[in-house]
Amino acid sequence: MVIKVPYVTAATTLFSFGLIFGFGHLRDSFRALLRLLFSSSAAADSPAGCNSKGYAPICVGKEDFYIRRFFRRVQDCFGRPIASKPDAWFDVVERYSTDSNKTLHRTTKTSKCLNLASFNYLGFAAADEYCTPRVIESLKKYSASTCSSRVDGGNTQLHIELEELVARFVRKPSAILLAMGYATNSAIIPALIGKGGLIISDSLNHNSIVSGARASGATIRVFEHNNPAHLEKLLREQISGGQPRTHRAWKKILVIVEGIYSMEGELCKLPEIISVCKKYKVYTYMDEAHSIGAVGKTGRGVCELLGVDPADVDIMMGTLSKSFGSSGGYIAASKEIIQHLKLTCPSHIYGTSMSPPAVQQVISAMKVILGEDGTDRGAKKIAQIRDNSNFFRSELQKMGFEVLGDNDSPVMPFMVYNPAKMPAFSRECLKQNVAVVPVGFPATPLLLGRIRICISASHSREDLIKGLEVISNVGDLVGIKYLPVEQEETTSVEKPKKL
Repeated sequence: MVIKVPYVTAATTLFSFGLIFGFGHLRDSFRALLRLLFSSSAAADSPAGCNSKGYAPICVGKEDFYIRRFFRRVQDCFGRPIASKPDAWFDVVERYSTDSNKTLHRTTKTSKCLNLASFNYLGFAAADEYCTPRVIESLKKYSASTCSSRVDGGNTQLHIELEELVARFVRKPSAILLAMGYATNSAIIPALIGKGGLIISDSLNHNSIVSGARASGATIRVFEHNNPAHLEKLLREQISGGQPRTHRAWKKILVIVEGIYSMEGELCKLPEIISVCKKYKVYTYMDEAHSIGAVGKTGRGVCELLGVDPADVDIMMGTLSKSFGSSGGYIAASKEIIQHLKLTCPSHIYGTSMSPPAVQQVISAMKVILGEDGTDRGAKKIAQIRDNSNFFRSELQKMGFEVLGDNDSPVMPFMVYNPAKMPAFSRECLKQNVAVVPVGFPATPLLLGRIRICISASHSREDLIKGLEVISNVGDLVGIKYLPVEQEETTSVEKPKKL
């Protein structure tokens, strides 16, 4: 999907950034002048890492300038502490600043807010009648940490059970666990491919994929987001040209995509991409961080939703911190690939294994989804998140918000663009007890700031209507309804409330 920014919106957004950066550079120039005249007078607003002992500053450059002159103004919209579990409603700790947002001080007060910010897709992050007692029991039996890597003394029976369960759940022969979702991509990709290999990555892939690809030493090429035709063109060019300078054949080629793109809420065009990869005999690697558990008839992700045989995806990655209410990540693939990763991946060999209670949480959550707890709660959760997501997305579109993504996706960003409107929207929603996440640079391009909504199966219809009413009112106040409003908007939101 190509986002077409309206000309007026683009102009006002560029003007806003121009003002911020222009005055920022002007202030930095005055600061440099004052430093020459008075050695210590400008120290209070110096770049991070500066000191008066003759050392070069550690943190200088564009990132430091952006943090000091832009992010600091809006940092109260990020990293908000919570004082409860991330359920449909949670307690947000109130903060204040006495120095223009340079430092934020926590108070003892909390606000109960509707949670539209967490990745608690199936509601397992809250107390659960099946999961919680088993997690507590595992804590008593194994403690909070193994204090060791899997290859040393950190390989419990729970880890082995979960690897087998994950493989069965995603319908792959084998699986490997890692203690962190981000590190699953950034550490596994270099273990799969290296110098002489070619990675072809979607242009909107997550930063963990980008980091892993760069660390691998392989040549990297990027294809247009979710564009199988451009992927095929790029593959044809790279295969015919071979490696740079030598023009030898590539040792291996790996195409990397995501199941649901986390900043767009968009489903991968997986059937078409698999068809291209099969045609050119290249490997596919799919990140299902936001799709596993959340989409598909039985929660098995994008393959199930789009009718793709999991055997056609060579390497399937997923995180355990979203739909399953825990932490960590996994790779599912053939037994040969998994065995290779267990012997070569540094994160598996040297990193401490997943916390046993976290492992037990995933085991219990997966069993609920599969119906192995003896109930149909798992099926109801999957149906609930699908209904909630499609209802919320439809209502936002009727209100005139520019909503990104596809139906069934629990991630639904809508465009804000202007850098002043993002924090204004977030702060006003918080005042009305709705917690949302503003997303801007560097997570998105500079001009494409947005608000990202995450829906959960734990949200009731009343919760969603409350959130829609607040978002609609604040959207009118801030002025971010860029599309025509449908006439039936009011009744579609208010009618369920009257019933």
